Amino acid sequence: MPTIKSSTALRNDYSKISKYCHETGEPVYVTVNGEGDLTVMSIDAFEKRERALEIREKLLEAQLQKANGVPMLDFDEAMSELKALAHGKL
Repeated sequence: MPTIKSSTALRNDYSKISKYCHETGEPVYVTVNGEGDLTVMSIDAFEKRERALEIREKLLEAQLQKANGVPMLDFDEAMSELKALAHGKL
C-alpha cells in the first residue's frame, strides 16, 4: 500500500518523511487539496530505479535485435570480448 501524505505534512514533517524514504527505500506520494501532485523518494532509491530501467531498456533492445535476425555472439565470444574490454584490449 503506498504511503500518501499531504503537502502540509511534507512541510511540517519533512524529517520524518525523509527518514521513512531512506529507511524503506519506498516513495511517498504527496497530495495537494486531495489530488496527487508529487512523488518523493531518496536519491539512492531513485538511482536504483533508474539503473533498473536502463537495464530493462537494454534487454528489450537485445530482444528486438534477436527477433529481427541481428547476429548474436555466443557465450564464449561474448566473454572473450568482455575480458578484452576489461583489460583495455578493445
